[in-house]
Order: sequence, then C-alpha cells, then structure tokens
Amino acid sequence: MRIVSAGEYLEISSHHAWIGQVLEEGAGGQLSSEAESDVTVQIEVESSPQPFDTSGWEVLTRDSWRHQEQVMIANACSSGLDLLMKPVGQHLEVIARWRPNLKVRGAAALLRSRAHLLIRSVLLHFPALWWSQQRGRAPLHASVCTVGQAGPTVLIAGPGGIGKSTLIQTQLARGGRSTSDNLCVSDGFTAWGVLEPRRIPSTLNGSAGGRRMPYGRKEAEWSNRVDYLSPDLLLVLRRDGSTATGAKPCDPRDAARFLTAGTYMAGELRRYWSFCATISLGMGLGEIHPAIERVSQAISSRIPCVDLVLGTGPDVDLEDIVTKTLAEVR
Repeated sequence: MRIVSAGEYLEISSHHAWIGQVLEEGAGGQLSSEAESDVTVQIEVESSPQPFDTSGWEVLTRDSWRHQEQVMIANACSSGLDLLMKPVGQHLEVIARWRPNLKVRGAAALLRSRAHLLIRSVLLHFPALWWSQQRGRAPLHASVCTVGQAGPTVLIAGPGGIGKSTLIQTQLARGGRSTSDNLCVSDGFTAWGVLEPRRIPSTLNGSAGGRRMPYGRKEAEWSNRVDYLSPDLLLVLRRDGSTATGAKPCDPRDAARFLTAGTYMAGELRRYWSFCATISLGMGLGEIHPAIERVSQAISSRIPCVDLVLGTGPDVDLEDIVTKTLAEVR
C-alpha cells in the first residue's frame, strides 16, 4: 500500500489484516500507483505480540527509550501500538507491533471510531508529519483549495467546526481541487496536504456509506484531490454571532497569529506535539518544536489576508469574495 501525504511517499504493510483495512480506509480512496517514486517513509506492522527489546537503552521519558538513532515508544499516543523508529539514509523506517493493554482494548471496543483514528494518526499522519519537518515544513490546521476549476488557491484557517469543510465541499462540487480537508504542511510557499478522508455532513445527498464521525459528519473518498498547491490568498474564518457574512482585509500579523493558534488548538494534533518532541530528542534530528509560527508569518507576509466573518444567512460565495479581494490588491 502506497500513499502520498504531507509531501512524503509512504509505503505501508500490515501483517494484521484488520489494521490494513483501517489504514486503507484512512487513505480516502487515494492509494498511490506511483511505484517509481522513492519511498521516504516505510511502515511495517509486524505480527509479533512480543515487546521490542530495549535492554540497555537510555530512557527518554515514561514508555520511551533510545539507542543510537533508534527510538522506541510503547503504546504510542494510547493507540495500542509500540513503535520502533529510525532514519535509514533518505527515508524513515517505522516498525509497529499491536500490543494493547486491557485499558486500550476496552476503549477500542467501546469507541471504535476513536481507536481507528488513533491508529491512523500513529501510522499514517505523525511519521509523515515529522519526516516532512526535516525538509523545512511545518504542520498547519488549515484547508487548501482552488476556487472553481481555474481560480486562485485559498488557504483557509479557522478552528474546528467553523465551516472549512463546507467551503471545500462547495468548491469541489464546482470543479475545484483541494489538498486536504483539515491538515497540511507548508514551507511558507507551498502547502502539501495530509491525507485523510473528506468529512461531509451525514445528511448530505449521495453520502451513503462511509464511517460516521463525531459532530454529525461522516467520511467520504476524495474527488479532485491534488498533493500540493501554492496559496494565493489566506482566508481567516470566524463567527461572532452576526447574521450577515462580512469580509475585510486582515492584518498579516493577526492572520499569522490566528493560523498558529488554530494549529495548536486542533484536536487532530493534540498528541502530535509530544510525539514530535520525543523522536526529535531521541534521534537527534530536526527541531524539537515545529516552526509553525515562522511558517505562518511567511505565508501571511507573502499573500493577501482576508478576515471572513461567517453569518447565519445564505451560503458564502467564496468565488465572489476572492475575486473582489484579489482585484483590490492588484
């Protein structure tokens, strides 16, 4: 199984069929056929239930050890998976073993969707995010899409539940392209999507099938997804109780702060910060702290920024807002 995520080429194999199904489901219909591309993150889920041998290894923190450039994390992010990770030349090698304790097994049985999301995060998202950081990219809680078929590219920042996915859905229906629903990485110029299924309202027409998710949403496969886009506009979404939707220019410094804070507030990344710090310290590679603020400032200082307050009225005409904004700054 191969996918492209966060600008990295992942090759994944699992000796547990059900974990393989969880990961394939998490690919959102975007399994890659680019066998000629160099693999940059290699992930294998072994069948062995035995713990990794860390005898004589240095303790990093509770349930984490290192030896030379290798790092082992037991029950990574409460997923039930033990991870052994090390850099091998130009790629990251991740070996996983499914070894859940009774508490994790119980939680997985009661909250199946949560368990699947944790497994995806630990195997698909977090290794790709961290290896991508070694190329000068930083994670961002943002959506990226083109406006219609041939319009400009918009990076949409906003907290969870604000309406990013709805705007993306509208543009895809109009022939637009998108890199991601919720997460991307960026170097300040280009945004590479973190691959995960689209999230759509469970009541949307034609949305039969797909895993049900929290907040009245369900998952769907992608259409018109691309691996990366270069934003032309940074859109900051807010809600303040207004009935009418309003757009105005946004100070680049405020836009960068909003994008940075929104990334730290994102539930999808809550467990990533400790994961990143642990393996960065253990391997002696890269920054302990991702360069989120620096990248956000680079984006906001380079392209126009718009503050968009979403009202309770009709759907937002994103194309009209973007066209007017870009006309004003040119």
